[in-house]
Amino acid sequence: MNRDFSLCIFPLVLVWTLVSGGPVAAKAEPPNLVLIVADDLGWGDLGCYGSEINETPHLDALAAGGLRFTDFHSGGAMCSPTRASILTGRYPQAFGEIFDGALSGTTQRELGLPLGSVTIAEVLREQGYATGCFGKWHLGYEPDLFPTRQGFDVFRGLASGDGDYHTHIDRSGNPDWWSDEELAPEEGYTTELLTRHALTFIEANRDRPFFLYLPHLAIHFPWQGPDDPAQREAGKSWHEDKWGIIPDPENVAPHVKAMIASLDASVGKIVAALRDHGLEKNTLVVFTSDNGGYLTYGKKFRNISSNGPWRGQKTEVYEGGHRVPTLFSWPGRIEAGVTNDLAHTNDFFPTFARLAGADFDALPLDGIDLSLLLFEGTALPDRPLFWRTRTHAAMREGPWKLVATRNRKKAELFHLGDNPGETTDLSTENPDRLQTMQTAWDQWNREMNQTAATFSP
Repeated sequence: MNRDFSLCIFPLVLVWTLVSGGPVAAKAEPPNLVLIVADDLGWGDLGCYGSEINETPHLDALAAGGLRFTDFHSGGAMCSPTRASILTGRYPQAFGEIFDGALSGTTQRELGLPLGSVTIAEVLREQGYATGCFGKWHLGYEPDLFPTRQGFDVFRGLASGDGDYHTHIDRSGNPDWWSDEELAPEEGYTTELLTRHALTFIEANRDRPFFLYLPHLAIHFPWQGPDDPAQREAGKSWHEDKWGIIPDPENVAPHVKAMIASLDASVGKIVAALRDHGLEKNTLVVFTSDNGGYLTYGKKFRNISSNGPWRGQKTEVYEGGHRVPTLFSWPGRIEAGVTNDLAHTNDFFPTFARLAGADFDALPLDGIDLSLLLFEGTALPDRPLFWRTRTHAAMREGPWKLVATRNRKKAELFHLGDNPGETTDLSTENPDRLQTMQTAWDQWNREMNQTAATFSP
């Protein structure tokens, strides 16, 4: 068990109440569930993960009072795949090759997460939860694929992969700010607007269990802090000028720092609202990121984000592309500490469903319930994890990491325990292990493709 505890062990009856399927669990009051997802936030971008640049007092406080994961992974190295993983508890490739990368706003506008998939919002709503999504969707650009068709009672935010934080214009020059399934322009900075709507949702549902999904746009480009200028105007394509107004492209960090400060303030307001409404003791708050951060972008943008000691960045399947900061907080229920257990965004679904008392055993989930780790400190079982992009394949098995091109022209093998920076390729010294992991990835890939075929139109 890789966990540093600072509080006493819970009474056995509490653990039984929270994680068992017995009669005590059935009588327990369902907890509120708050999932806050940052966009492109790197592993090393928060103070509690070692940042000496960004000030994140509210997130640091969440970490200090909760469980901080050091080896938590997103379902993809880009936006859309991880969002599919979060909501369905399945590898995104189970829904097709479109989730090997981010959904395009030009060539894939009519595609998205299949309505035949089962989302955690649908499961929770069946349990009597109010469900709200406030933020970036990026799982379908058209209203017939919006959150309101996937289990959410209410949606406010943007459908696309990015938008101007002030004008809310997407990369293709379209207005992109929605209320449920209708365009509903609002004035304000995106992070602050989303927070305001989330607070209204908490207020409106304080007397019933709720699931608040808050997928922030920050810190995705355009890199605009609250005081940075607006850039985009409607009717013009911004695909070739999508990053915002950056006076010094060699140093994007000041803009990102302001965005992270606004994100941190949002978390502080959410936690304060829970406390003010007397909900803090019955609410699980989870914070994570959809993938690693950009360190550089193209030929000119530098000093953007930090992935700590991990190699690689967003879009890549080295650890820096998908190892993400993740915090679980539930005062009085989750003991403060740090865990090195290997976990994944697929795990949110079964964990939330278990806490809500839902019967999900018949669902074909790829994640595991984290309850025993969260509430008892029991180490997670060993299991392999897989990633797939349009060009690359990756697999984790304990400390071993496979990184290969999809065409197999290059395959690397790393031991993260001895070489966390993935700099020493051990494939030549360990050909049997390399072959075993490649074979396992191939089998997983076949299974994903077979599953995806069942969702094809």
